[in-house]
Amino acid sequence: MKKTTVISVIALALCVCACANSEKQSENQNEPQNETKEMKTLVAYFSASGVTKQVATQLAEVANADLYEIVPEQLYTDEDLNWRDSLSRSSVEMKDKISRPAIKKTELDIDNYSTIYVGFPIWWYTCPTIINTFMEAYNFDGKTVIPFATSGGSTIDKACEDLKAAYPKAIWKTGRLLNNASKQELEDFVNEVKK
Repeated sequence: MKKTTVISVIALALCVCACANSEKQSENQNEPQNETKEMKTLVAYFSASGVTKQVATQLAEVANADLYEIVPEQLYTDEDLNWRDSLSRSSVEMKDKISRPAIKKTELDIDNYSTIYVGFPIWWYTCPTIINTFMEAYNFDGKTVIPFATSGGSTIDKACEDLKAAYPKAIWKTGRLLNNASKQELEDFVNEVKK
């Protein structure tokens, strides 16, 4: 009697396992096989006066990339941008290393992009803190990120160092100033990044 019960329990367990396995295989057959998402390139930029926007638009065209503007919730006025005034909005933000000006959230699925150019004007020898807001709003881990900037006289070097230090999980490529860049210079920049 006990042998019959044990055999029945084992048979029932095998039947349940077989049915579950069969259902799982059936579900897997309905899933697309080897479907890979084509990864794209993005040019994201912040422009307070329109100079960086112009460069970013041309870069996106040359790189065959999507274009995304980082827009502050509160737009910057001329008074806000007065770097000679220590109480201007931009001066106050740049003195405060943890400042993160709010950005307007628009639809951006960063997972669709493997390469992201990030553009900005140089403020106080580095990137504006709104760029930190953008970098912290999305996950850049393992993505190739290339900074580019416009500037009236500063280099991009400190901005690149600051970004690499703050977001070490991104794959950083050498950034470049693109003041008045020609189409050929933009093409050279894009080709260098691909190496």
